[in-house]
Amino acid sequence: MPKVIHVDQIVEAVEELCIGANYDLGDDMMLKFREALQTEESPLGCEVFERLIENATIAHEERVPMCQDTGMTVIFVELGQEVMITGGALKDALNEGVRRGYEKGYLRKSMVKDPFDRVNTGDNTPAIIHYDIVPGDQLKITVAPKGAGSENMGALKMCKPSEGLEGAIQFVVDTVEKAGGNPCPPIIVGVGVGGSMEKATYLAKKSLLRQVGEPNAEKRLADIEEEILKRVNKLGIGPQGFGGTNTALGVHLEVYPTHIASLPVAVNIQCHAARHQEVVLKGRQEGEE
Repeated sequence: MPKVIHVDQIVEAVEELCIGANYDLGDDMMLKFREALQTEESPLGCEVFERLIENATIAHEERVPMCQDTGMTVIFVELGQEVMITGGALKDALNEGVRRGYEKGYLRKSMVKDPFDRVNTGDNTPAIIHYDIVPGDQLKITVAPKGAGSENMGALKMCKPSEGLEGAIQFVVDTVEKAGGNPCPPIIVGVGVGGSMEKATYLAKKSLLRQVGEPNAEKRLADIEEEILKRVNKLGIGPQGFGGTNTALGVHLEVYPTHIASLPVAVNIQCHAARHQEVVLKGRQEGEE
C-alpha cells in the first residue's frame, strides 16, 4: 500500500520554508563570511563583510527579510515513488504555500504574469518547480528564493568539444568577470557541464543547494572547482564589487553525460544571500496518526 501525504501538510511546510529561507541565512554562509573577513586584503572589503554579518543577524533576530529582493520561488521536489498525494494537486499545494508564505512573511512579490506585458501576479506565484521521482516513502521539498540581480548574470555556452576543460573553465571565469559587482558578491558560482542545454542549466542551479564551499565528492571535479575559484578570486572584483580578494566563496560543479558532439557549459551565480531551506515529509499509511 502506498504511503499518503495530505496537501495541507505541503502547503504549511512551503509557507514556513518561504519565510525561513528569506529571514535566516544558513550557518554555512555565516561561517564563510567570518572566514573571509580574516583573509580579505581590502579594508573596504572587510567592512562589507562586517555589514553582511550584521545584516544577516538583524534579519534573523528581527524576523525580516535579509534582502529586499525576496526572489522568485524556486522549488526542488523529490517525491518518493511509494508516496501518494491526497486532497488535491501537488503543484497547487506548492503554489498555495508560496502564496501564503509571501503574504504572511511580508515578502516582496516579484513575479509577473507575462514576460512582455509585465503585470504582477500579486502573490509571487507561480513558483519555478523542479520534480524528481526517487525511491522511498518521503517527500523532500527545498525552497530556494532567487533574486534577479544574481539570476540575470547567469549564462550558457554550447562549447565545442574541442574547447575541452580549459575552454569550459575560461567561460565560467569570463562570465563572472562580465557580471562584476551586479550579482552582489561575494558569490557562489554554480556550474553545470554536460547533458543538454536545459540539463546543464538545471545542474548549475541545483549545485547551489550544496553547503557553500563543500567540494564535489569526486576529487577530479573538486580540483576543477578549486582552480575556478582561484581564477575567479584573482579577478579582484571583491565584496559588493568594491575590489578585494574574496569575489566568490565557493564554486560548485556538477557534470552529466552528453552527446559526442556537445559540451554545454552553464553558469548560475548566487549572491551573498544564498537562501534555501528544506523539509522532509514522511508518508503514512491511511488512518495512521
